[in-house]
Amino acid sequence: MISPKATIGANCTIVCGVTIGKHAFVGAGAVINSDVPDFALMVGVPGRQIGWMSRFGERLDLPLRGDGNEVVCAHTGDRYRLVKDRCVLV
Repeated sequence: MISPKATIGANCTIVCGVTIGKHAFVGAGAVINSDVPDFALMVGVPGRQIGWMSRFGERLDLPLRGDGNEVVCAHTGDRYRLVKDRCVLV
C-alpha cells in the first residue's frame, strides 16, 4: 500500500505487499522490497534509507537512528522528533 501523501520517483519498483508511509520519498529508479516508514528518504537498489523528509518536501537534519533528537522545518515551523528510530511530527 502506498500512502496518498508519499512521493514516488520515476521508474522505481515497489514489490507487492510493501507499505510506503506518509510523506515518505522514494528516489527515481529505487527498488523497494520492505516497508518504508513515514517521512523516510529511500534510494538505491535495493532501496535503503539515507535520511528523513518533512511534509514540505525538505530534507531534515536528523540522524537515521535515535530517540529524542528534534528539528524544526525552516519553511513551516513544524517540529519533528525521533522516537524509537522513527521520525514523528510533534
